[in-house]
Order: sequence, then structure tokens, then C-alpha cells
Amino acid sequence: MSTKTKNTLKKTKKIKKTVLVTGAAGSLSQQIINRLRDTYQIVAVDFRKLTYHSDDIPSYKIDFNKRGFEDLFKRYDFDSVIHLGRISSSEETRMSRYNANVLGTQKLLDLSHKYGINNVIVLSTYHVYGASPYNPALIDEKAPLKAAELTMDLVDSVELENLANIYLWRYPDLNITILRPCNIVGPGVKNTMSRLLSSRFAPTLIGFSPIMQFIHIDDMADAITLAHKKRIRGVYNVAPSDWISYQDALKHCGCSEIPIPSIPPVLPKLITSVLDLKMFPSYLVNYFKYPVVINGKTFNDTFGFKAKRPLKEILRTYKEIKE
Repeated sequence: MSTKTKNTLKKTKKIKKTVLVTGAAGSLSQQIINRLRDTYQIVAVDFRKLTYHSDDIPSYKIDFNKRGFEDLFKRYDFDSVIHLGRISSSEETRMSRYNANVLGTQKLLDLSHKYGINNVIVLSTYHVYGASPYNPALIDEKAPLKAAELTMDLVDSVELENLANIYLWRYPDLNITILRPCNIVGPGVKNTMSRLLSSRFAPTLIGFSPIMQFIHIDDMADAITLAHKKRIRGVYNVAPSDWISYQDALKHCGCSEIPIPSIPPVLPKLITSVLDLKMFPSYLVNYFKYPVVINGKTFNDTFGFKAKRPLKEILRTYKEIKE
């Protein structure tokens, strides 16, 4: 074999498949990028702000609903998409969230189908099940998504899920994997639960202490990376096998409770709205009254996943930052 042929083969072997990662400004996306960058060419996208990862990772600030978004699919031969760009219910206005989460996701899935992508990961949330006193002890993936019936502020999260499910069955070639994690917490995470655990004072509802689940951001990044590698379509809960009551979690984190009256039902929502308690948004009040405990066994068995960070270690980290 000639030297020229050998060099050509070496170059061919070095060609990396390209992965589009959305929500690149988030700490979870950055974890995913760091895990995949050695074996894949990463293209990072976020419509909120432009992010820098390294000189070899192109990054874009772009709205999925704008014409320029399709130009990325024309420019890069994407092999897969990891869609982590869902705006949480504590961000933006209801209409902005709907445009980004639902219409933006629809555009992303349409382009993925149009350009022949066969591996799509969609990050959802356990919030879609809704917090209700009638929830079963362990909620599996077949349970109805009731969140939209309980609060309008979670409609976009449920519709994003419903949309992804439609594409999952209509276009099996997309190989869509939908992940519904429990509370993601840990360094760099800025969601509602992480802000509560990292604060010195946290609101609680008098008479309620629901069971909760927490997964460390490192473990969640491992779960997404594993799902991306194995390419098994379907809907999966992602959660460890341990849980703890909300008040006990606060104690382990060194938080002092701020008791809020829980009756009449409208009172806690009124108090949180008037005081503008962003760490305790009114539309999530029911999640601090009723347990929403999800069963992650199907994901664990299907993908061979096991969370590495125990609950005590996760909570101890939040306590240490207060000392």
C-alpha cells in the first residue's frame, strides 16, 4: 500500500460524526459537550446567548424558528441531535416558552427528518406527570401527563412531550429517545430545586413534606451520553432508586425552613406571587405538597445505567457551600 493511500485512510478514520447540541448555555449541555468532544464534532446552539466552548467547537446564538436555523443543517452534516434547549417554567414569559419549547422543537424535529438524522435525544421533565394526591407510589412511563390540567404554566412542557411522541411514532427513522428526569441538581445547576437547596432559607408548606428524588448533574450527563450511544427509541424516566422527604433534604443541606400556610389552597400561591419568590414559583406549589416519584427501572435495565452519586453525597455538597 502506497504512502499516499495510507495517509488518505488515516484522514478518513479521523473524520468525526457531527452532533448538534441545543441549550448550549446550560450546565448540563456543557457536561454533554465535554463528554462527546473527543469522539464527535460538536456544534453548539442556544437562542438565549452565544457561548464559547473552545476554538474547535462552533457555537451559534439563533432562534429555532428563524430561517437561519436551517442553514446550520445545510452547512453541517449532522449525524445526531441532543435537544437540551427546553426553557424551564421559571424562565421567560408563557408565550416565549411556548414559542421556544413547542414551536422551536417542532422546527428542530422537522429539520431532523428532512435532513435524514437518525438519532435524536429530547430532554423532558418529570413535571409533565403533574403533582396530585392521586398519583401512584411509583409513576412509570405509561402514566398520563396531567400537568397541563393543573397549571397553564406547564402546558408548554406537556405539549413539547406530546409533540416529540408524535414524531417518535410517525418517523421511526429519527430514533427519538425522550428522557424524563427527576430533579437535576449539583454544581452549576440553576433550576428551582437547586436554588432552594443552595439557599440558607427555603419555603415549606405547613402540613406537607412530599417525597422527592434528586439526580446529580454528572449522572444525568452520563445517562444522556449513554442514550446517545445506544440509540434506543422510546420514552424513559431517569431517576435513582433512593428518595427523601423535602424537609429532610433541606435539613441535610443546612437550610432553615420558612413555613407558609397551605390552606386555603389559593393562599400559598398568592403569597409566593406577591413576594415574587422565584425560588418557589406559585405554579410549582403542588410539587411541594404531593409526591411525584418516578420509576427509572426501564431506563436502567434498557441502557445498563446506574447513578453513581448517592443522595447523601449530593445533599452534603449543598451544605458545604454554606459553611
